[in-house]
Amino acid sequence: MGYKVAVVGATGNVGREMLQTLADRNFPVSEVVALASERSVGQQVSFGEDQVLKVQDLAKFDFAGTDFVLSSPGAKISAQFAPRAAAAGACVIDNTSHFRMDPDVPLVVPEVNPHHLAGWRKKGIIANPNCSTIQMVMALKPLHDLAKIRRVVVSTYQSVSGGGKEAMDELFTQTRAIYVNDPVEKKKFTKQIAFNVIPHIDVFMDDGMTKEEWKMVVETKKILDPAIKVTATAVRVPVFIGHSESVNIEFENPITADEARRALRAFPGISVVDHRQDEGYVTPVEIAGEDNVFISRIREDSTVENGLNLWVVADNLRKGAALNAVQIAEVMIRDGHIGPAD
Repeated sequence: MGYKVAVVGATGNVGREMLQTLADRNFPVSEVVALASERSVGQQVSFGEDQVLKVQDLAKFDFAGTDFVLSSPGAKISAQFAPRAAAAGACVIDNTSHFRMDPDVPLVVPEVNPHHLAGWRKKGIIANPNCSTIQMVMALKPLHDLAKIRRVVVSTYQSVSGGGKEAMDELFTQTRAIYVNDPVEKKKFTKQIAFNVIPHIDVFMDDGMTKEEWKMVVETKKILDPAIKVTATAVRVPVFIGHSESVNIEFENPITADEARRALRAFPGISVVDHRQDEGYVTPVEIAGEDNVFISRIREDSTVENGLNLWVVADNLRKGAALNAVQIAEVMIRDGHIGPAD
């Protein structure tokens, strides 16, 4: 007894993590199908500790009878196949950017806005937010409920895994080249990423923002509150896994660091590690493979009325992508938005 689940983009970083997360959480599956492009057909991917799946061709796959589709194949591919899967009756949970701002597609972080899932049948598609948005709204939600957020200024420190396997390979290759005095080649990034930081993620827009920064602005408004003002600077850093964010928040009502700390500790999916001493905070290297969003450096900002600063870290492949998608499917079952398993 269980649900038939198709994972699209199964050979990519997020697709592999989706398969691992389904197994880790004992998601009630009757069958799991791994899908990717024609060039990946026949490759093998792991599901759990002892199962191996052969990748099938996404273009030829018949979605009839599939209950959930967890997808991360790229926006252009999702635009083509996600409506086809939804038309066949599947609940599509899409990790790409293509559907996020569609007013008929819920954009959901289960701990933050699960009530938005009620409208999923309009298109049969649910959007997974951007990785940097997910961890930020997790931190913002309990504080917004407590004191009402007026404005957010965020600077991100995003790992190369957000750019896929090729980006991770480039960091490794460039680092090795520097150590052995070989030429440093750039393919995925616009500038050298090894021993460097790049304030440029995704394409530039007319107003000077990058699309990654724009995503954080509009997605936060759609998920949490359209009245919140957000400004972002997104930076790629030479870290393999784990996004970090420095978040400055201005509230409408008074809030202390202790009140914020208590509210964050009580919120599901958040771990607070905040000791004002050496090693009393969390960095990306410690949270790779972890499900929670970790918050440190909680302190009041004396330069604005009702201001706080936070340091927010999360595994961008887990909570920032795969885990959030699986949690959405779990909530769909829990709250009766999709029928019981056959």
